[in-house]
Amino acid sequence: MPFIRRRRIRRTLTATAAVTAITASLLVATPAGAAPPGIPAKATAQSNLNALTVATQGSMTGYSRDLFPHWSTVSGACNTRETVLRRDGSGVGVDSSCYPTSGSWYSPYDGATWSDPADVDIDHVVPLAEAWRSGASSWTTSRRQSFANDLNGPQLIAVTDNVNQAKGDQDPSTWKPSRTAYHCTYAKMWIRTKYNWGLRLQSAEKSALQTMLNTCSS
Repeated sequence: MPFIRRRRIRRTLTATAAVTAITASLLVATPAGAAPPGIPAKATAQSNLNALTVATQGSMTGYSRDLFPHWSTVSGACNTRETVLRRDGSGVGVDSSCYPTSGSWYSPYDGATWSDPADVDIDHVVPLAEAWRSGASSWTTSRRQSFANDLNGPQLIAVTDNVNQAKGDQDPSTWKPSRTAYHCTYAKMWIRTKYNWGLRLQSAEKSALQTMLNTCSS
């Protein structure tokens, strides 16, 4: 009988270890690509820019961030913010609520690397208020929610929190990433987002984007 009891204990411990290993494998994300999807080549971005409608800036009347419901649930316990943190980070591990417990994040806007997710914001490349002024004021709330949680295009990216806060709702005519090496990519992301969503742009904004796009080699 003691022998049988020990065998049962060993089986229980083995099963527990297996469950623990499976759980750990589910909670640790694979290495991320650290870049939003859908960034176009220079030629495509130029064509998109040429196709955008140039118009005067719209009014902020009626604007509220609440009209752009964001950080929607994507899968299980993971919302949009947490999904981008996993995508853009390196060696990211998460707990059962999908909050990162390990990993690092490189911010291409300023070249800083962070190990605490609290130091990282998810930037809407085209800010919500800028979208409102550029045509989103006439959208349904459902469409604005899709825009604010767009994981299919280059609209969301993990960056240094205070850099994102300094950017605010400015367009490229008044704000650009401090790393000039990223101006090409930033312009392509901005252009593609406005093109994908049918948003307008201003003359000064278009000029700034063209200048940035001219720095691209491909």
